[in-house]
Amino acid sequence: MDMQTLTDFFMWCTVINGGLLIFWILTWMVAADMVYLMQTRFFPMPRERFDVVFYGFLGAFKIFFIFFNATPFVTLLILGQ
Repeated sequence: MDMQTLTDFFMWCTVINGGLLIFWILTWMVAADMVYLMQTRFFPMPRERFDVVFYGFLGAFKIFFIFFNATPFVTLLILGQ
C-alpha cells in the first residue's frame, strides 16, 4: 500500500468520524431531553447518571477519534511532503 492510498484512507476516516462527532455533539446540545427519553426506554436510569454516561462516551469517542484518525492523518500529511 502506498503513502497516497493510506493518506486518503485516513483522510476519509477523519472526515466521517469527525462528522459523527459533530453530529453527536449537536444532537446533545439541541435534543438532550429527547435522547434521554428514547434511551431510557431501553436502559432505565436517572437523568444524572445518563448525563455522566453520555458525556463519558462522548469523551472516549473524541479521544479515540484524535488518536486513531486525526493523528495518523496529520502524520501522513507531514511525511508525504
